[in-house]
Amino acid sequence: MPEGQFKEGIAGGRLQADQYADNFSDLHPPLDHHEALVESDRCYFCYDAPCMNACPTSIDIPLFIRQISTGNPIGSAKTIFDQNILGGMCARVCPTETLCEEVCVREVAEGKPVQIGRLQRYATDVAMGENKQFYQRATATGKTVAVVGAGPAGLAAAHRLARHGHDVTILEARPKAGGLNEYGIAAYKSVDNFAQAEVDYVTAIGGIDIQNGKALGRDYQLSDLMRNYDAVFLGMGLGGVNALRADGEDADGVTNAVEFIAELRQASDLASLPVGRRVVVIGGGMTAIDAAVQSKLLGAEEVTICYRRGQEQMNASGFEQDLAAANGVTIRHWLQPKRVIAEGGKVSAIELEYTAMNGEQLAGTGERLTLVADQVFKAIGQSFVPAALNGSGAEIELEAGRIKVDAEGRTSLAKVWAGGDCIFGGDDLTVSAVAQGRDAAESIHRSLAQG
Repeated sequence: MPEGQFKEGIAGGRLQADQYADNFSDLHPPLDHHEALVESDRCYFCYDAPCMNACPTSIDIPLFIRQISTGNPIGSAKTIFDQNILGGMCARVCPTETLCEEVCVREVAEGKPVQIGRLQRYATDVAMGENKQFYQRATATGKTVAVVGAGPAGLAAAHRLARHGHDVTILEARPKAGGLNEYGIAAYKSVDNFAQAEVDYVTAIGGIDIQNGKALGRDYQLSDLMRNYDAVFLGMGLGGVNALRADGEDADGVTNAVEFIAELRQASDLASLPVGRRVVVIGGGMTAIDAAVQSKLLGAEEVTICYRRGQEQMNASGFEQDLAAANGVTIRHWLQPKRVIAEGGKVSAIELEYTAMNGEQLAGTGERLTLVADQVFKAIGQSFVPAALNGSGAEIELEAGRIKVDAEGRTSLAKVWAGGDCIFGGDDLTVSAVAQGRDAAESIHRSLAQG
C-alpha cells in the first residue's frame, strides 16, 4: 500500500495506480443478451402494473420488458424513449429500489424484484450503440424557444420541442451540457463518458443549438429571452449550497460535496485528486453517500457520514446506505455539526452535538462528540438562487424559495415555463426532471400552435 494512504491532511496518490480504475468501474455491469432474456422472463407483465404507476415518466414497463423477452430490444428502447428520452441515464442513476422495483409484484411476494433498471439499460444501450434514432423533426414551425440549462429537464424539453418542429437554443452556464448527469453523479454510476454520449444522442434529432458558458443574470437577462424568443423554459437547477451553520466552517478543508463530485467527474487522472485521510461528510442524502463512497475509493482511510436524524429519515435509499457500508463508510445518526476545529487555518476535527426528538421538534441534547478530520464535506442540500432572474422586467412568482408553476409547468410570467429542481415541488430526481421538461414542452407546443 503506498505511503499516500497514511499521509495526514488532504493529498492525492493514496492508492496504487491500477486501483483507481478498479474502484471506479461500473457499479452495475450491464446485462448481456442471455442475462437480459432470463431476467425479462421473471416479469409477470401485470395488466395493472404498479411499477408503471411508480415511474415518474410513466414508461410502459411491462411492454418494454416483454419486447426484450421476445428478442426485440430496439422496440423496447422505443417504448422507453417515447416517455423518457434520457432513459439510458435514468436506468443508471434512478433509485429504482424506491420507485418501480419497490412495488414490483415479485418484490412484494419474494423480496427479489425484476431488475427493471438493468433491463432498461440493456435496451437503451442496444439502441444507442446502433445510433438508432426513432424520431424525426416535424416541419419547421418558425417558432423559437430558449431553454435555460442543459440538464435533464432542459434536454428533455428541447428534444420534445424539436420533435414538434420548433427551433431550440439551450443556454448552459457550464462548459459541458448534461447538468447533474455530467457533473453531479458518482463516477462509478456513469462510466465511459456516457453523459456526453446521451447529450449527443438527444441532440441528433436536429434543431437544438447548445451554447455553453452562458449564464442567466450574467450574460443575458430573462427579459432578453422573453423579447427575443417565442417561449422560454427555465431548467437551471439549483446553484446554492446550504451552510453547515457551524462555527469555523470557512476553514481550509471544508468543501461543498457537489463541487467535489463535479471535480472528480471531470478529472482525467483520479490519482491526482486530493482527498483527506480522515473524512467526515455531513448529510443524509444521495450526495452525501456519493461523496463518502468516492472519498473511500480515492484512498481515504476513515470516512464517516454524520446525519442529524435517524436511519429511517435519511433521503438516501437503503441500497445506497448499504453501498456505503460495503465500502467501509461509517454512518452515524442523531448528530449535528456545531464547530469546525482548525489548526493553522486547516481542518483538524469537527465537534458535533447529539440530537433527539423533542415532541415534533429536533433538538440538541447538549452532549458533544469530536471526530478527528482533515476534510469535511457539506452535503446538506442545495438551494435555488433566484437572483439570476432579476432584470426580467416582471417579477416571477416564487414559492418556498423556488419557482412556482402550475400543473403544466407555466410560471407567473407569460411565455415562461419551468421544470426540474428549480421549481417548487421538485424532488431532485433525474427522472422527475425529465418528466417535467417533457410535459412543459408539450404545453409550450400547444401554446405556440394556438398563437
